[in-house]
Amino acid sequence: MDKFLIKGGKTLRGTVAISGAKNSALPVMAAALLTAEPVTLHNIPKVRDLITMSKLLAFMDAKVSVTEVPASDYVIEAPSLNHAEAPYELVKTMRASILTLGPLMARVGVARVSLPGGCAIGARPVDLHLKALEQMGAEIITSHGYIEARAPKGGRLKGAHIVFEKITVTGTENILMAAALAEGETVLEHAAREPEVTDLIVMLRKMGAQISGDGSSTLRIRGVQRLGGTEHTVIPDRIEAGTFLVAGAITGGDLTITHCEPEHLGAVIAKLGQAGVPIETVNKTTLRVRGAKKLVGSDMTTEEYPGFATDMQAQFMALATQAEGTSAITEKIFENRYLHASEMMRMGANISVEGRRAVVHGPTQLSGTTVQASDLRASAGLVLAGLVAGGETTIERVYHIDRGYEGIVEKLRGVGADIERVHGSGS
Repeated sequence: MDKFLIKGGKTLRGTVAISGAKNSALPVMAAALLTAEPVTLHNIPKVRDLITMSKLLAFMDAKVSVTEVPASDYVIEAPSLNHAEAPYELVKTMRASILTLGPLMARVGVARVSLPGGCAIGARPVDLHLKALEQMGAEIITSHGYIEARAPKGGRLKGAHIVFEKITVTGTENILMAAALAEGETVLEHAAREPEVTDLIVMLRKMGAQISGDGSSTLRIRGVQRLGGTEHTVIPDRIEAGTFLVAGAITGGDLTITHCEPEHLGAVIAKLGQAGVPIETVNKTTLRVRGAKKLVGSDMTTEEYPGFATDMQAQFMALATQAEGTSAITEKIFENRYLHASEMMRMGANISVEGRRAVVHGPTQLSGTTVQASDLRASAGLVLAGLVAGGETTIERVYHIDRGYEGIVEKLRGVGADIERVHGSGS
């Protein structure tokens, strides 16, 4: 397995260009299954999850064309779908496979999708997706690790009034896609408001879908008979942008972050400001972060958008280890998302965890050691900790970070970090 070796203590300076959003690219690729016409996608990040999704679409007999490997531009054509199935072998590392459920049900009226794998950060139940599809007339059974779903007689889902018990991003995206070709109107309440959901809506609308309410918690979808092809550019990755904002802050550096969307980063920018980090909006797509004269402890609670993203929690914890005073972090989205805390403690961090609350006392001088990445965003937190630790930090199981960060080693090296990838055997 590959590892990262980091020698800490380098001040990061320079410019970093942000890639497309993984969490937007996955649903828009799945949405290409909704039409027989070509869908052209741009700004797709070159990360492992997107390669897995392209293999999954190809298994279903969609034609996925690229001009280079890995690619940032895709053309997806699905004139017919002969395998309405997402097999475990293809999706065991990627929970986003569940996003094919809605399009398959809408397009062909049948789906067999493996229960998703992915990161070890706690339960992310798909029962909300299934309950909503049942309200639209689907018959669903779960057996032997697979969801088997069938549309009602006549082959078309029916519009319904759906109220999610809790906010679910992938659930919102799945039902949006299913409802786009359903009979009648679907009203979706307590819907996710994330920018990635809005990006999907923008693309679906280009394909001919009738959707209103973007950016709000109530979405209305009037089903149409068919959707057409389109061309779409994926939004920038706000989590990657936030990670590099913290990298600039934690190393006392001066980073210019380009190709980003500052409007999507409001909660992160505000919280870093409370911690003493100066961030300047240069223009509509560029931010500049400079290291604080003094980082100060700051409390943070993860929430659904537009709150502070759970995917930025590990990175904020790394920053808190270098801040003066106490930072209380409350994780409200996932119940098992502090696995990185024990690894940071091995590096010398003063962190105590009780349930969904972690308290960080700082500042502490971290020291390099060998740590293990447990999930995608935990890996990013450990990389940030390694950038300020004394000596050398070895991060194992970095295949997690490869799922969601395009060229992170190259981007960090480009702004002065002493980091290298060491190739090993295995996957």
